[in-house]
This record gives sequence, structure tokens and C-alpha cells, in this order.
Amino acid sequence: MATTRTLQMRFVNQAGGRVSISLSEPKETLTENEVTEAMDEIIERNIFTSNGGDLVNKYSAEIVERTVEVLYKA
Repeated sequence: MATTRTLQMRFVNQAGGRVSISLSEPKETLTENEVTEAMDEIIERNIFTSNGGDLVNKYSAEIVERTVEVLYKA
């Protein structure tokens, strides 16, 4: 079995749509404060844009763990 972790940060853009940014294998000791500070900096520095314009607000952040058990592989 293989387990992966992904940090998923979601933002709101100028058009009111949601935009996701995912990072693989975040450090185990990552805190809520570190994530929200990073999200604030992404917005403040206008690092990313989307089809609906610039990112203007934080929406959510979560770490997703996924476990895959291969039953058969040719």
C-alpha cells in the first residue's frame, strides 16, 4: 500500500469562482498558521491568476491523505 499526502489550498478569484492549488507531500509538522500565512502571501503578491482573474480571498485549506492498495497489475 502506498499513502500520499497533498495540501489543497482553495481561493476565491475576482469573478467569485474557486481556484485550487495543490502541493504534494507537505511536511508533517505543517501548522494552520503557516498555511494561512502562505495563502495570504500568495494573494498579497499576486503570484497566481486564473480565468476568473486574480485570487482575492482564502476559501479553505486541507491535507488529504490517499492510500492505494494495488490488487492486480499487469
